[in-house]
Amino acid sequence: MTIATGIGSLPGDDAAAFDEAVRTVLGELPDLPHLPELPGRGATASMTGRTLALVGGLDADLQPAGWRLTGSTGSPGADHRRARSLLAQDLDAIEEQAQGYEGRFKVQVTGPWTLAATVEKPRGDRVLADHGARRELAQALAEGVAEHVADVRRRVPGATELLVQVDEPALPAVLAGSIPTASGFHRHRSVDLPVASALLEEVFAAVASAGAVPLAHCCVADVPAALLTGAGAQGLSVDLGVLAASAYDEVATLLEKGAPVLLGVVPSTDPATPPGEKAVVEQVLRFLDMLGFDPEAVAGHLVVTPTCGLAGASPAWARQALRLTRSVATSLG
Repeated sequence: MTIATGIGSLPGDDAAAFDEAVRTVLGELPDLPHLPELPGRGATASMTGRTLALVGGLDADLQPAGWRLTGSTGSPGADHRRARSLLAQDLDAIEEQAQGYEGRFKVQVTGPWTLAATVEKPRGDRVLADHGARRELAQALAEGVAEHVADVRRRVPGATELLVQVDEPALPAVLAGSIPTASGFHRHRSVDLPVASALLEEVFAAVASAGAVPLAHCCVADVPAALLTGAGAQGLSVDLGVLAASAYDEVATLLEKGAPVLLGVVPSTDPATPPGEKAVVEQVLRFLDMLGFDPEAVAGHLVVTPTCGLAGASPAWARQALRLTRSVATSLG
């Protein structure tokens, strides 16, 4: 059976919106609900702030340029404490509303390279510029994610399989050497593939060791699919509408192995003309035919999703997008 899920983010800017988001994912995505993310609540709920909330041993605070590490003092700043408190409240909400749920469940974290490209060192500039700092951050992330997996398992005991989606939207830019320095006048050096793989391996291995399934999400055209799967990602989440042909072979290999492939096919922001279910289904069928697969052969591990997170959508479209995603999955069989 083809199933549906969301990428992670939804619109909303307060606790009431988060509770509604939980009800929405549990109701509209019964086969693979996920822990919602509401970045509209501010920097402490952004993908960076939310993941820093998981990182132990490293403190951080908010600066005008964004999140900055402050060292290993054991005295996190007010914003870091707020991010941790907000995540705990979100987990309380999912624990309460998911009582009695049984099935697969998904959570999302920011990957090591996107963190390194968005978080500053204590004295400024990105962690990306410092080999030691980015390794330390990746190690702390790996430890934090393992603890997060254990916590989610405790809170959602009916989760028969836990999937951890590692979001790496900045990874292609890191590899291409196009991340700007703090001044904006220069770019950070490109990262070699073996170096990039090492930090990814750290996080993917931690997820797998904790008994969860590591997935990699990157919804840009030049997703480095072979790098991600080679580093230990056991599944991929991609935007089918922009996916470059260079990634097709890796997607086909995953489908052939029975690994989860999350295909983004429903617009993540309000479209001028909403696509019909038939058109979206045909888009997926054409892609599968191009790869040489019958829908029935991949139904157990093909997952239909919006093209990316829904934080930029209106609440009405976010709900409609998830309903459309589910109906497309049902039509695919």
